[in-house]
Amino acid sequence: MDKGILYIVATPIGNLEDITFRALRILKEADLIACEDTRIASRILTHYSIKKTLISYHQHSELKKIDLIINKLKEGENIALITDAGTPGISDPGNILVAEAIKNNIEIHPIPGPSALAAIVSVSGIDLQKFLFLGFPPHKKGRETFFKEVIASKYPIIYYESPHRFMKNVELLKALGFARSIIVGREITKIFEQIVRGNIDEILNYFEQNQDKIKGEFVLIIDNK
Repeated sequence: MDKGILYIVATPIGNLEDITFRALRILKEADLIACEDTRIASRILTHYSIKKTLISYHQHSELKKIDLIINKLKEGENIALITDAGTPGISDPGNILVAEAIKNNIEIHPIPGPSALAAIVSVSGIDLQKFLFLGFPPHKKGRETFFKEVIASKYPIIYYESPHRFMKNVELLKALGFARSIIVGREITKIFEQIVRGNIDEILNYFEQNQDKIKGEFVLIIDNK
């Protein structure tokens, strides 16, 4: 029996129109869709009239869930992996499943598309031929060390952040002595999309005066040049 194929499918980070024809075809043809949150996945699939069996796969999934997916692939089922938004494997556990698929000689195909990382880079207006992407900062342990490393980097740093920790992170950057430029992307591709540029003080002042805008998902570029 031939093994199935694992498809790594990028889905919209906000605007549902931001999905490729190929991604839609793969989602329609797959035997099963592994997703971070079945409720969020259902919204996308319903929007495009796709009816498929969903299985949850997220950062808290136990090893037996990975084994279940791998076994289905071994049995010949084609599985599409999607995340809540963007490209699986970027700041989510998609890489763990991919690693297991590689160990089991399962064919893997990337289906590229939306990514908050690529989106913020495209509108940055700064030289990003070289940069470091650090995912999400630690919530507690290692937090200060993380931001010290951000400041010390000779390359621009890009990282994601939730609205609940955004201001604390920017305040910590300032407290640690960072005084250069920041680019903040908020709700990229969504109705209230916003790109805010400025030095650390300007960014802090803006969001202190516009606290109603500290909502949605954030992606930041720390310009160390």
